Amino acid sequence: MIVRLPITVRYAETDAMGVVHHSSYVVWLEAARVEWLNRLGLPYTQIEAQGLAFAVVALGLTYRQPARFGDTVEVEVCLTEATSRTLRYAYRVWRGGTLLAEGFTRHLCQSPQGRAMRIPEAIQARLAAQVRPDAGAGPW
Repeated sequence: MIVRLPITVRYAETDAMGVVHHSSYVVWLEAARVEWLNRLGLPYTQIEAQGLAFAVVALGLTYRQPARFGDTVEVEVCLTEATSRTLRYAYRVWRGGTLLAEGFTRHLCQSPQGRAMRIPEAIQARLAAQVRPDAGAGPW
């Protein structure tokens, strides 16, 4: 499953030149990932209610073109890996047909105490069914 989340760039997300600050992209990735889980029928609040957290343990972004105040961008997200303890998502940020940025996040399933744990089988099966291993590189 690929989800595309539209975002209108707010002034607060830009620097003095009106260009989106690199840190804003991280917030956008999270918003898209949460929406992806919602559309799968696994709202993050439900995951947390089961005593789970998917902590970000790695993040990478390549910036190709700037986004600016007032632009409407779309953050595209899909799951590219789901193991018994980890998840990896791939992202692309678009303005129309122009690729602005692409990257990934890796997550570790943790207990509320911060200990690594296995993803419960029922959740892991739902996630694994959505994996697109080919989406981490090349066109989707």
